[in-house]
Amino acid sequence: MNKSILSVLVILMAFLASPTAAVAQNGAAPTIAFDITKAEIDNVLKNAPPSPPDRQLRVVDMGKYNLGVGIIHRGPTNDKPGDPIPVIYHDYTPETYIIVSGSGVLTTGGVIENKRASTGIPNVMNGPSGGGTAGPGAYSRVVHEGDIIIIPNQVAHGWSQITDHVTYLSVRPDPDRVLPAGYVYPLLLKNLPTAAPTPPTRRPQE
Repeated sequence: MNKSILSVLVILMAFLASPTAAVAQNGAAPTIAFDITKAEIDNVLKNAPPSPPDRQLRVVDMGKYNLGVGIIHRGPTNDKPGDPIPVIYHDYTPETYIIVSGSGVLTTGGVIENKRASTGIPNVMNGPSGGGTAGPGAYSRVVHEGDIIIIPNQVAHGWSQITDHVTYLSVRPDPDRVLPAGYVYPLLLKNLPTAAPTPPTRRPQE
């Protein structure tokens, strides 16, 4: 994974290393950082079942809101230019996509035709959601490694014309707390990342 993209993720958020420490108590913000290592992400991408393509890695109770991050890997699509584009939307959770590899056509916004809410239990990735087909006002563009896309809640988004693959991180603020705080994807490593050596203390100059 591109080091600069990982740096963006580190700047965006910090994550707990222990699932038991992932839930803040009495609305208090956490006092320790959260790690998701490259090794963990690679392990999930390598060993997770192909469906669904979206894997929520962690959901952290940040005190006043939850914060989730997922890794999504999509393979080739069989559509042709001009075909209807299926889209989804999320009622409460906006997303920030950080493309880590591959490319494809991402369509966002506009009217959602044949709109329908998802039924059953809200998913652990985004909570209550729905789908339909991209309609008037939708905007399509090719996205590549290194691109970042911010998608507000209720805004349609869908993929098409993926010739090989697209893999991306999704950062998910959750002010309405519809995601399960403390959730940790089962394949994540359980150990803490290796600590950096402590630099020697400088003595004041005499």
